[in-house]
Amino acid sequence: MTNTNAPLVVKNKVLTGISGGEFGVRGFLAAYDINTGELAWKGYSIGPDKDTLIDPKKTSTWKDGKVTPVGANSSTSTWEGDQWKIGGGTTWGWTSYDPKLNLIYYGSGNPSTWNPVQRPGDNKWSMSLWARDADTGAVKWVYQMTPHDEWDFDGINETVLVDQEVKGKMHKTIVHFDRNGFGYTLDRETGELLVAEKFDKSVNWATHVDMKTGRPEVVAKYSTQQNGEDVNTTGVCPAALGSKNQQPVSYSPQTGLFYISGNHLCMDYEPFEVAYTAGQPYVGATLTMMPAGADVLTGKPDNTTNLGQFTAFDAKTGKIAWSNKETFSVWSGSVATAGGVVFYGTLEGYLKAVDAKTGKELYKFKTPSGIIGNVNTWEFNGKQYVGVLSGIGGWAGIGIAAGLDSGEAGSNSEGLGAVGAYRSLSSFTKLGGVLTVFALPSN
Repeated sequence: MTNTNAPLVVKNKVLTGISGGEFGVRGFLAAYDINTGELAWKGYSIGPDKDTLIDPKKTSTWKDGKVTPVGANSSTSTWEGDQWKIGGGTTWGWTSYDPKLNLIYYGSGNPSTWNPVQRPGDNKWSMSLWARDADTGAVKWVYQMTPHDEWDFDGINETVLVDQEVKGKMHKTIVHFDRNGFGYTLDRETGELLVAEKFDKSVNWATHVDMKTGRPEVVAKYSTQQNGEDVNTTGVCPAALGSKNQQPVSYSPQTGLFYISGNHLCMDYEPFEVAYTAGQPYVGATLTMMPAGADVLTGKPDNTTNLGQFTAFDAKTGKIAWSNKETFSVWSGSVATAGGVVFYGTLEGYLKAVDAKTGKELYKFKTPSGIIGNVNTWEFNGKQYVGVLSGIGGWAGIGIAAGLDSGEAGSNSEGLGAVGAYRSLSSFTKLGGVLTVFALPSN
């Protein structure tokens, strides 16, 4: 197995997950004793209740408009036979911790394979948000965002813990912007679903999330399951890299807004039958990607060619406050400051500063390479600094970073579809790795 996530230390335990959903592994989160390295507990994403650490009577989920016990065999009953043993649901993202509730939160990734026809059922608990007891790993609640994923909308993006008022009531909330294009706000203590709205209106694979069932209403035209194997389903939005990928959001208590580094692409997706061989890729789909060509605020076609958006979103109401177009995906994390400024980086290599309330661009600086790192700010000797690492890479930059682009149409589907969409990026930036630091003025 492989691992790309950063571990989290909680009390006397260190928590870590695994990656490798495209190799037919079974995802889990593990806790190790920080002094001895001994395994304290391990909770799988998929499998029997004893493996997932789910209590059928105590663990809850959102169903029929209320928080309700998941019941026995909530995972295995949604898989055919023993497919769950190679079912994916990896945990390669981030883990958050609430010390007062003593709960840890994270998301699980895509089911294996990418061909949905080969794995009937909801494939629980892939594509889910989890709340576990930090000491024992016991699952408090779990919520599946994309049942029976058909598009590789990994659910591993970060979970932000914010106390805020939703519909006239204060909640300890968890906020998550998923690759599937929906922003979710849940009560992090109970798992109650409070808000589920698109943060990019070009998203078309589902019309909305039914707030009673918690399930997305899938549009048949864009269902790779319904269209079947060896059929190219065209114009699915977002593309597999999501309306937002691994790049973390920022939050400003001053504005009450979340700032989302986003992608603005659609894709053609053709699933095909694939056999499982241990240690070999277990994907089963061919993808190409293209600009969404629709307005992020309305979803109406506008023939635009931008591949990225930087968006301010109110997670209390599910409304977009403002959104700025970017030529390429915004693959950097952002940082919101008490000075009312939000910083983020672009794939061309610009560090940008925008007004937190309006999105107006205030400053930009061209770094030597594309920015996929997360912007940071700190204070030293009474002076504030902003720093960012530049160096093109990631899924969007894989054509340049891994040399996959031949320049011909035949390589468009390389990099799981990213090479063709980002071909022109090489005209705007180049390989390199540099830390650029800015000193903010004193006044």
